[in-house]
Amino acid sequence: MTPLSFTELESGQRFTSHRRTLTETDHQTFMMLTGDWSPIHADAEYARAHKLGQRVLHGGLGLALTLGLQTSALEFADPLLGALGLAEWAFKAPLFIGDTVFVEVEILDKRIAGGGGRYILRRKLRLLKTDNTLCQEGIASALMALPAGAAR
Repeated sequence: MTPLSFTELESGQRFTSHRRTLTETDHQTFMMLTGDWSPIHADAEYARAHKLGQRVLHGGLGLALTLGLQTSALEFADPLLGALGLAEWAFKAPLFIGDTVFVEVEILDKRIAGGGGRYILRRKLRLLKTDNTLCQEGIASALMALPAGAAR
């Protein structure tokens, strides 16, 4: 993967991460980290009687996977100064143990930030299953260092 800088990033560019299969260990570890042992996540008998028929992975785990997997889709040449936030995050479809997922990153826009030497990059992040079912999506914004010689 070739790192991209301010001058090479353009609206509409799309990048795809590697794929990852979700495991029982992922599920258990997330429940232990968060302390969320809600029956729909932790109780197989309860979940079997639910309309989805099986335990559902946490939406927060999907969000964490999205933020992590995006790093295998796109590498930046310019230093990341900080995450600015997530917007319009939506949960579209459930995740289950055994699903294989990947992330699609779309460059929405970039703009020079006030004070010079920095820019804001907005990306649309989509977490998809291998059958292209959209599970989660939203917009991530980051503050990046503007490379020397870039238009200020």
